[in-house]
Amino acid sequence: MRFSCRHFKLAVPPTIVANSNPTNVLAALKEGMAQLRVAQIPAHTLATELLLMHALGRDRAWIYSHAEESVDPATAERFLALIARRATGEPVQYLIGKQEFWGLEFEVTPAVLIPRPETEHLMEVALARLGERGIKIHMDTGAPREKLQVADVGTGSGCLAVALAWELPHAEVFATDISAPALEVARRNAARHGVVERIHFLQCDLLSSLAYADPSNLGARHSVPASGQDVSHFDLIVSNPPYIARNDAALLEREVRDHEPHSALFGGPTGIEMYQRLIDQARDLLRDRGILVLELGFDSAEHVRKLFDARHGWTNVAITMDLAGIPRVLAAELAR
Repeated sequence: MRFSCRHFKLAVPPTIVANSNPTNVLAALKEGMAQLRVAQIPAHTLATELLLMHALGRDRAWIYSHAEESVDPATAERFLALIARRATGEPVQYLIGKQEFWGLEFEVTPAVLIPRPETEHLMEVALARLGERGIKIHMDTGAPREKLQVADVGTGSGCLAVALAWELPHAEVFATDISAPALEVARRNAARHGVVERIHFLQCDLLSSLAYADPSNLGARHSVPASGQDVSHFDLIVSNPPYIARNDAALLEREVRDHEPHSALFGGPTGIEMYQRLIDQARDLLRDRGILVLELGFDSAEHVRKLFDARHGWTNVAITMDLAGIPRVLAAELAR
C-alpha cells in the first residue's frame, strides 16, 4: 500500500445535474468529463475514458476513432450511473472491476486493496535479491534448480503472489490473508493467469498458519498445517502490510478511507505494529539466506529499520527509494 504524502480532506462535491443521455461517443465523453470536473474528481479525463471503455466494451483507440458512433440509451444510462458513482468517491478500479499490476490484469473488488504501481518496486527488489536463485535452472550445468518456497503475507488481490509465481516457475507460493473474501479474489486471479496450482491460499493472521508447519507437507490448499516440525523452509517472504496509523484515518483521501478494506489499511495506533509481528514470524520461517521484503509506510523507514537492528540474525538490511525519492521498500537477509 502507498498513498500520497500530502493527505487532505476533500470537500463534499457540488450537486451534479446530468444532461439528457448522450447519443454518441463524443457526447458521452464530454458529459462524463463535465460531471467529474464539477465533482472535483482528480484525473477526471482518464476516469471518464476508463468508465466509457468499460460501458461500451471497447478500448481507448476505438473510442477516439469512433467519436460519432451512436450510443444506445441503455449503454448511456449505464455509463452515466458509473459516472455518478465515481463522483461520490468510488474508485474507478472497483467500478470496472480490474487493475493492472506487473503487466498482468487483476480482478479487484471492495474486498481487496487496489494494487498500486509503487508496489511493483517490491517485486523488483525481491527478484533482484533472489539473483540466480530466481532462475529455474543452474546456468553452469543446465540442471533444474531446487524448488523455491515463497510466502506473500496479506495477499489481498493476490497481485504479489501471482506475479511472483508468474516470474518464478520453480516456486511454490503460500498466500495468506485474514479475509476469506480477499482470498477468493486472489484465487480467481491465480486461475486467470494459470498459476493457481502452485499457490496455496491460507486464511490466517500474517504467517500464523505456517508458524509450526513444514510448508512442503501442505498438500491441501485449505488444510490446517500439522505442528511440531522444523519450519525454516522459506527462501523469500514478501508483504505489503497494513501500515497506516489508525489515528490518521481522517486524513486519507475519501476514495481510500471510505471504500478500501480497513483491515488492509490500518496497522495499529502508530502504523508500525504489524511490522514488529511480521519480522518476528518471518525470522522463524526463513531458511539461511532467506529474504524478507517489505513495503514501507509513509515516514516509517527508520522505525522499521530499527526493528531489524534490535533483532539478532538479520544482515544486508537496505532501503530502496521509489522514483519520487521516497523510501518504499526494505529488504533484509537472515543469517542462521
